[in-house]
Amino acid sequence: MNREEYQELEEKILAPYAVCSRKSKGRKYPEPEHEFRTCFQRDRDRIIHSTAFRRLEYKTQVFVIHEGDYYRTRLTHTLEVAQIARSIARALGLNTDLVEAIALGHDIGHTPFGHSGEEALRDLLRDEGGFDHNLQGLRVVDYLEERYPDFPGLNLTYEVREGLIKHSTRYDFGYRSLTESELPNCYGNLDLSEFYNQERPSLEAQVVDVADEIAYDNHDLDDGLTSGLITEGELEEVSLWKEAESVVSKKYTNLSFTIKKHQIIRTLIDIKVKDLITTSLKNLKDVDSVKEVRKAPSRLISFSSEMEEKRAPLRNFLYERLYNHYRVVRMAEKAKRIVGELFNVYLSQPTQLPSEVQNRIKTDGVKRAIADYIASMTDRYAQDEYKKLFDPLTRV
Repeated sequence: MNREEYQELEEKILAPYAVCSRKSKGRKYPEPEHEFRTCFQRDRDRIIHSTAFRRLEYKTQVFVIHEGDYYRTRLTHTLEVAQIARSIARALGLNTDLVEAIALGHDIGHTPFGHSGEEALRDLLRDEGGFDHNLQGLRVVDYLEERYPDFPGLNLTYEVREGLIKHSTRYDFGYRSLTESELPNCYGNLDLSEFYNQERPSLEAQVVDVADEIAYDNHDLDDGLTSGLITEGELEEVSLWKEAESVVSKKYTNLSFTIKKHQIIRTLIDIKVKDLITTSLKNLKDVDSVKEVRKAPSRLISFSSEMEEKRAPLRNFLYERLYNHYRVVRMAEKAKRIVGELFNVYLSQPTQLPSEVQNRIKTDGVKRAIADYIASMTDRYAQDEYKKLFDPLTRV
């Protein structure tokens, strides 16, 4: 099946409120279409082959990489978000290729050490426009990736880039991401005026946002239990956990802790996804176009009010018992110190930076160039760089 045939199939099988690839707003730098892949399929492939995507393997969620290789990284989290988002999108009749491209790119602007690294850079760049991982993601795909001779970045479609910059969840470790109504006019040397509107993002982008929340809710539970920082007994006070545990206990008996844990978390995901699909279909029953989605007074991909009430205690539990656990706080503070001291030592003598970073200082300014460099690091690279610069016995 060639691209034209696939585009015709999209228009036959997708819901009227889905984004068809033939109707994309296109790329900033015009390119010939591919014979066999749609524009969103090409975007997905470009993200997967990017340097920034590969580095997500060694950027962490909650636990720093040396804590163990069984905890989730940004890459495994990203793949889990893509899987959940595709399942939801298929049930709603949305464009799964667009959903997958946005999901695979949604964390591409994250720093090492999760949100701790981001908070450190945000404070350090307070007088330079700040730092935001969504905006940084757009900066990566529009400017920092160097793979093509005819244009900077990856030259993705408007719809994927919009999904990255308007990515917004309620679940960011106390750090509130920008919403679509709060975008600045520029970020570094990027002009953001094309996104500076009050339009809602596509349903495909909205699905990724909620899939991200579902992944956070459940996979941080998994990692917290695996680490021993939270226990199954403590979770008995959380109604949603008890509901999922009841479903599993009725079906199976005498399970090992490991298998029981995975079955409960699998059930939790299933309960939330089913509620989200059912509620979103009700929200969309009178919606007949992408234009109506963009002009809607609120986002249309949502949980029921009952599910929102059930999710709140689980989020509060994780915030109080996991994210504020003394070991996690220690890791977070250590990460902030590493990022802050790296930034300041580079700033004091920029000639310590690699030549390609020094070359960006003229166009980007020294602080933004340093922030780009640090944000691109993996946890391991940042730790090694710290040792090289501050440990007198480590070779530089």
